[in-house]
Amino acid sequence: MLIADILANRTLTACFQPIVSLRDASITAHECLIRGPSDTALHMPDALFEAARQTGRTTDLEILAVQTGLHAWVEQHASGKLFVNMSAHALVEALQRFEPHDLVRQLRNLRIAPEALVIELTEHQRVRDMDALVVAADRIRSCGAQIALDDFGDGWSSLRLWAEVRPDIVKIDKYFTRDVCTRGEKVQMIEAVMRIAERFGTTLVAEGVETEAELKVLRDLGIGFGQGYFLGRPMPHVLQATDAAVHAVLRSNEITVLPDMMRTLPTGFRIERMLQKAPAVSPDTPHGTVSAMFMADDALHTIALVDGQIPVGLLNREKFFDRYAKPYFKELYDRRPCALFAHASPLILDKHTGIETLTTVLTSEDQRYLTEGFIITEGGRYLGIGTGEQLVRAVTEIRIEAARHANPLTFLPGNIPISQHIGRLLNSENDFVACYGDLNQFKPFNDYYGYWQGDEMIRLVANVFVSHCDARRDFIGHVGGDDFVALFQSEDWAERCERIIATFNQKAKTLFDDAAQARGGIEAEDRHGTPRFFGFTTLSIGAVRVRAGQFSHAEQIASAAAAAKHKAKVGGHGLFVDVLDSEDRAAAVSA
Repeated sequence: MLIADILANRTLTACFQPIVSLRDASITAHECLIRGPSDTALHMPDALFEAARQTGRTTDLEILAVQTGLHAWVEQHASGKLFVNMSAHALVEALQRFEPHDLVRQLRNLRIAPEALVIELTEHQRVRDMDALVVAADRIRSCGAQIALDDFGDGWSSLRLWAEVRPDIVKIDKYFTRDVCTRGEKVQMIEAVMRIAERFGTTLVAEGVETEAELKVLRDLGIGFGQGYFLGRPMPHVLQATDAAVHAVLRSNEITVLPDMMRTLPTGFRIERMLQKAPAVSPDTPHGTVSAMFMADDALHTIALVDGQIPVGLLNREKFFDRYAKPYFKELYDRRPCALFAHASPLILDKHTGIETLTTVLTSEDQRYLTEGFIITEGGRYLGIGTGEQLVRAVTEIRIEAARHANPLTFLPGNIPISQHIGRLLNSENDFVACYGDLNQFKPFNDYYGYWQGDEMIRLVANVFVSHCDARRDFIGHVGGDDFVALFQSEDWAERCERIIATFNQKAKTLFDDAAQARGGIEAEDRHGTPRFFGFTTLSIGAVRVRAGQFSHAEQIASAAAAAKHKAKVGGHGLFVDVLDSEDRAAAVSA
């Protein structure tokens, strides 16, 4: 069948896919999806619109598709909003053929309120005339209809299009929705889109919602609306209500554990922050002149040698005067070029050098720069110097900050994500259990076997916690050292904790040598330096049931869980469940 026949005989049909509120599971709109004649090669939309493009009838086909969708909508006495698809080019051309009041007249004849219509811009080609599209969008809005941007984040649906057209609604492409429950980078991308939408006052719809897990994450992120097979498939008839599975997810107070990308060192740091302006000299500058420069400025640590603007050497104050103070040096070399004894291959770093390179430098075999300093350039030209002390301090501080997000040993979430997740649990007003895990007699083990084996013990704790928890419901964090936090929404949390303790206690024995296993422990010094016998390392967990409204801040829960952990260790319990009375709650709140 030819496109001309389809247009002449108006043999298109409409399907409708629901758009669902992720707050209450209500269906607020439908998108009209057009099909060609069944049992033909042009039944599916890709083939249909490609055939129209090849024959130059794209706009004619798109106008007919809109008309088909409107009539089918009316025939079903449907309510809510109706999304109809048009390309930017077709919309502009259609408004050159018809005036906006023609659209309003047709809508009124069909008894459709203009406010119920949403023109969804589908972009398969770059917008050739942005100014014309902006005018067309404004004319559509002047009728009372709305503009939506389809597949944002894919193809040509760009930030510029969003900024210029200012759509009322933006649909997030299904690429970002797919597997969002396991892909931390997609969570961060969606959060970035949400910030943009908030700035523009735009409503967001997440496309491609196909699983319960994806829906939970999108709901918890605060996305207002969704569309996809899990919420409702395209059908010839308009769907009246979502099914029970959708209602169960959206009405549940239980939150999902958001996937988190492995936190590494921040990428925004640049060595330019360490730049110290310092004078530079040419390689043939006499030693006597350099000596005078150092003597005139006690704070001058390093002097760079530059040929024109290109650094070729470095003079460190301490090393310079060690040599300058030797017998006869001044008499022999005071007027000789300072390049004779300068460091001819200093560390040179561009001002845009990132933290990853700095970390590599810090662990390299050549450590002279720690005392001599290094040169900072821009495009190969001298800017100033930096000191080894600055470098060590900067890398250390950044590593500490990174560790607050993810522990570098176990890669589990650190203090900041732990607090954020507790905040989400509190906001959900759902009951949960906060557990604090700590090792017994770990220090003697670490002292006896060394930090390497101690790290293996810490990683074992992490692996056991993670393996016995529901990754979608239970959150595991690593505070630091041998302290771990588990935030359970699983109803069988107590059984899980018992299994965690039993599994760890059994596997921990394998980290002791054969002699220790035979004796049941090791001889090591206690905290007072007194030698004594210590049994195998074991795990204690303190647990606190958190009821809705019981606490208001993450710090209060952390204090209560830490107190329960202390009771578990002191009392020799594997698992201690603290039942907070009013005094305990008051103490936790004041902590």
